[in-house]
Amino acid sequence: VMEDMFRSATEHVLAHCVEDVDLFHRHVTPGHRDTVEAMLNKSFPVITYTEAIEILHRHSEKFTFPTDWGCDLKTEHEKYLVKHCGNVPVFVTDYPYDLKPFYARDNQDHPKHTAAAVDLLVPGVGELCGGSLREERLNLLMARLKQVGLEDTYSWYLDLRRFGSVPHGGFGLGFERYLQCILGVDNIKDVIPFPRFSHSCLL
Repeated sequence: VMEDMFRSATEHVLAHCVEDVDLFHRHVTPGHRDTVEAMLNKSFPVITYTEAIEILHRHSEKFTFPTDWGCDLKTEHEKYLVKHCGNVPVFVTDYPYDLKPFYARDNQDHPKHTAAAVDLLVPGVGELCGGSLREERLNLLMARLKQVGLEDTYSWYLDLRRFGSVPHGGFGLGFERYLQCILGVDNIKDVIPFPRFSHSCLL
């Protein structure tokens, strides 16, 4: 679903916003159109978080942040993984359980212990989409909330499982990050729909 959404949205933008896209691809990031076309013409590879960590460990260059199993992937890691996979969007799945929200589905794959979660990493940006399957099993959800001390705060959430649910999931896409990706803009501040500049916000 993520891949289809990215493709259909990008094809629509390229077809219906020709002048705007061409302005960036011609004057801001010459040659970026080829990168976008490559993203649309190749299937997106899928790797697990564990495979991603192994790839990062084999990288000879020193990262600013550590790459031990269990660490949260930083932008420098995500951008390297994209380049390693051919400079096309790449899915990373099965993140460590402790890195994800309480509602992420437990893969029950000890000793690694991962969650059924996924991020879509894209060239020049890093993470574009993030999501997970939701934990539909009441007993596991209760145990997780108790573990993180949120059983009282989210008692209402448990009712969503207690009184009936189905296996389901969800994800979100960063709109500004998406514009960065397809236009080739480095700084996210330059794609905010409500631009900020000196004296533009009267307090």
